Amino acid sequence: MRRLGNTVAATVTLTALCAGGWLLHNGTATHAPPQPTAAEAGTGPGGPSGPGGPGGPRSASARGLAPSVPERIRIASIRVDAPLTGLGLTPTGTLEVPPARKKNLAGWYEAGTSPGETGTAIVAGHVDNADGPAVFFSLGALKKGAAIEVDRRDGTTAVFTVDAVEVYRVSAFPDETVYGAAPRPELRVITCGGTYSRATGYQSNVVVFAHLTGVR
Repeated sequence: MRRLGNTVAATVTLTALCAGGWLLHNGTATHAPPQPTAAEAGTGPGGPSGPGGPGGPRSASARGLAPSVPERIRIASIRVDAPLTGLGLTPTGTLEVPPARKKNLAGWYEAGTSPGETGTAIVAGHVDNADGPAVFFSLGALKKGAAIEVDRRDGTTAVFTVDAVEVYRVSAFPDETVYGAAPRPELRVITCGGTYSRATGYQSNVVVFAHLTGVR
C-alpha cells in the first residue's frame, strides 16, 4: 500500500490519461504538447529539492485550511480555467480519470487531501483527446513561480506557487516523491507527456509540484 495525498491507497498509476488519441490521428511532429525544460526541474536526487520542493529548503507558506471540496482550477499563465470533478480509485487500484470527451475538465482525488489542506492534494487531467488538446495540454510549459488558483466550495480560493515541473517515465514513476505525505499544504498537478508511441500512448507523466502561498 502507498500513500496518495496523505491517504493510504492502493498502487496508483495514471496510464489511463495517456492514450493520446489526437496524436494517433495527427502524428507527433507538429502536434506534441510542450515539455518541461531542465530549468523547471528540481535540483536534488529523487525529485524536486530546490526552494520549497520536497527534500529542500522550505519557503514561507500559508497555513493549512479546513477541508473543502475544490470546484475550479485556474492557471492563468497557460490559460487553464476548468471545473474539477471528484476522482476515486478503480477496482484495480488505479486512479480514475475525468471523462476524455470533456476536454476542459480536471479531477481531484477526493478520498485524499483537498487542495489547501495540510498534506498533498492531487489534481489530474488529460493532455488531449481524440478531438484535440485537452485541459492540461500546456502543463509542460509551466514555469517555476507561476500561480495556480483553486476555488473551493467554502468560498475561499487557495493560491499555490509552482516549485518545480518534472517528467517521469510511467515505468519508473516515483510514487513516494509525488504522492507522499507533506507537513504543509502542497499540490500536485499531473498529466501525460514525454515520448509518444502509437502502440502505447505517452510514455511519461508531467508532474507540477506546488505549495500554498496565499488564500483569498
